[in-house]
Amino acid sequence: MGKELAFNHLVARRTFEEADDALGYDLTKLCFEGPDDQLRLTEITQPAILTVSIAAARVLAEAGIVPSFVAGHSLGEYSAHVAAGTLSFADAVRTVRNRGKYMQEAVPVGIGAMAAILALGIEKIHEACAEAVIEFPGQVCEPANINSPGQVVISGSKQAVERAAELCKHKGAKRAVMLPVSAPSIARSCSRARPPRCRSQRPYFQCSEIPVLCNVEAVPVSDAAKSRETLIRQVTGAVQWKASMRVLIAQGATQFLEAGPGSVLTGLLPSDRQVQPCSTLKTRLHCKKPKPISQTE
Repeated sequence: MGKELAFNHLVARRTFEEADDALGYDLTKLCFEGPDDQLRLTEITQPAILTVSIAAARVLAEAGIVPSFVAGHSLGEYSAHVAAGTLSFADAVRTVRNRGKYMQEAVPVGIGAMAAILALGIEKIHEACAEAVIEFPGQVCEPANINSPGQVVISGSKQAVERAAELCKHKGAKRAVMLPVSAPSIARSCSRARPPRCRSQRPYFQCSEIPVLCNVEAVPVSDAAKSRETLIRQVTGAVQWKASMRVLIAQGATQFLEAGPGSVLTGLLPSDRQVQPCSTLKTRLHCKKPKPISQTE
């Protein structure tokens, strides 16, 4: 994850080194070499994805690409705040490490689950989640990521989520796919994942010049206090990604660029004549392999 990016761009390689220093362990080696079972653990996955995303964003910044708005899906909202200047990268990578740790402690491996529901209305998805919870008293299940008109991710207790996925199929969903996660990223079951407010661990927030679309409200945020508050609420709130993209389009955004380890968000953009095709880092750099950086640089 991110190995080629770091090999070809000095600013990306330095981003990985900065992450290693901030975390106190060799995240770079885990990203480049694995093992995969460690990389899949939430407290490792979250800083790894953040680091790759910021490395990509810095490569784009070097190329002179400056966004009018930034947005990040769930964990990606931290990357968005770093790109906007709300948070330092070192503070953010330590915070998401702790975020992942608290989430894993709140929902141990094998207890929680997530499932992607395709082509089913949100009302029927809510119905399926409610019915599943009735069948499994004491468990939780609810929509976590409202990604697009055709995709909603549900999250919660493993048995309830599996049952809700089955019910969604019966209610007409095109597909219901269980997702490989070690802890459900957003659900009431993660309410205990909110970190203790220890002043020495609190990251420093500042007002940003570039607005960040917050996940829980789907509104642009630039204020430091508001940024902190919405990130705290995000741990247990639903990601309003579909609404966020509509807000950006209403604000006049016509070009979207995805910077990160994948291209999932590219496929979630609404089909809109006003929106040009979304591009990823690789396509934005015209798919040309940059000149490698020598080991002495």
